[in-house]
Amino acid sequence: MPDIHVQLVRGNGRAKAEAGATLYRYNVAKTGVDDRVPIGAVLRDTSGNILGGLWGRTELGLLFLDMFFVPESIRGRSHGSRLLAAVEAEARKRGCQRAVVETSSFQAPGFYVRHGYEEFGRVEFGLQGTARIFLRKTL
Repeated sequence: MPDIHVQLVRGNGRAKAEAGATLYRYNVAKTGVDDRVPIGAVLRDTSGNILGGLWGRTELGLLFLDMFFVPESIRGRSHGSRLLAAVEAEARKRGCQRAVVETSSFQAPGFYVRHGYEEFGRVEFGLQGTARIFLRKTL
């Protein structure tokens, strides 16, 4: 067996992609299910510029929300609600029955709660009074 060592890496580049692909193949072999598909929706202005959006993936009957951003200057006008509704509707079409998301306490956990998500976990972290919050919803 070749000499194996641990190497710390910076960033999420090629090493993460290679390991992730290997893990995904393992998961497919164990479950017999190969259904991971990216999902997303964007907000565009009249010039076609992307202002924000929601990105994630559907897999194993779950909608995973990975990144969601609406600029502060246009918040409070239902843009986020429309993005979330569009992505959830597409996830339902793909057969997803649940959605999961993690957010920080200083971000928008209240937004998700208002849209039917419930907290199922919380991890406090280094900044006083802040936490990583895990939420889920039945679609």
